[in-house]
Amino acid sequence: MSGSLQAVFQNQRSFTTAVDYLVVAGGAGGGNNGAEQGGGGGAGGLRTGTLALTPTLSYSVTVGAGGNGSSSGFGSSGSSSVFDTITSAGGGGGGFRNNDGVSGGSGGGGGDAGSSGTVRSGGAGNTPSTSPSQGNNGGASSSTVFGGAGGGGGAGAVGSTASGLPGGAGGAGTASSITGSSVTRAGGGGGASREGNPAASGGSGGGGDGGVYLGIGATAGTANTGGGGGGGTNAAGATGGSGVVILKYADTLTITIGAGLTGSTAAPSGGYKVTTITAGTGNVSLA
Repeated sequence: MSGSLQAVFQNQRSFTTAVDYLVVAGGAGGGNNGAEQGGGGGAGGLRTGTLALTPTLSYSVTVGAGGNGSSSGFGSSGSSSVFDTITSAGGGGGGFRNNDGVSGGSGGGGGDAGSSGTVRSGGAGNTPSTSPSQGNNGGASSSTVFGGAGGGGGAGAVGSTASGLPGGAGGAGTASSITGSSVTRAGGGGGASREGNPAASGGSGGGGDGGVYLGIGATAGTANTGGGGGGGTNAAGATGGSGVVILKYADTLTITIGAGLTGSTAAPSGGYKVTTITAGTGNVSLA
C-alpha cells in the first residue's frame, strides 16, 4: 500500500481517499469430450492495487461467476469481475481432444492429443493485457496418444504441461494479505489423466483437481477464489470458482453496499476496515 489509507487530496469542493482493492474474476470450467482427457480451467484474472476515490460518489462492482465444466467440448470461460476502472478477466476454458485451451485472465489447459499425438497448447493468460499481469498461460497436453491434458494457468504460475498419461497440474495462485492474513487465490485447474494414474492437482488458491479416466471425477474450483475447475474424462469437466472483490479503507469511513450485491464488512482493525463482496452486480459508496 502506498501511504496511509487517509484522505490524499482536499480542497474546497471535494477530497479523495485511498482504497486498496483485490479484484478476482471467475475461474473457468474444465473441458472434456466423452472418453478423452480435458484441460483444466484457467484461473480468473487477479488484480490488486490502490485507487483514489471520492466519498459520496458511487462505484460499480461486479463479482464474476465461475464457468461451467463441459462433457462435450471446451469448458466455459469465467466471467469478469469489476471495481470502478479495474477489470479482471475471467479464466479461459479448458480444451478438449485435439483442441487448445482458451485464452483468458489465465489460460485453460490444452486438451489431449487424440490419436495424432499432436501437442495441444494451453490458452494465453493475461488476456486482455494488463500491467502488472493478471494471470498466466495454461499448460500443454502431452504428445502421448490419448494422453494427459494440460493444467490451467494460475495467477502466480503457468499451468503444467502433461507428461505421458498423467495430466498437468494447475498453476499456483497468488497470495494477498489485504484481509489481514495471507490468503492464496486464483489457482488453475488440473488437467485430466488416463486410467491408472494419479489425479493432477489443482493449483494452490482454489484450483480443482483433474479427473482420472474410469477413476474419479474432476473437482470444482473453490468459490470466491477464482480457481479453475479440473478437466474431465468420461465425465464432465468441473465448474470454476466464483470471483471476489475485497476493499480496504480507513476506519473513519463507512461503506454502503448497494442492492444487487452480497457482501460484509469486518470489524475495524489497525485503523482500517475491510469489505468483502462475494456475489452480484451493483454499486458501493463511502462516506
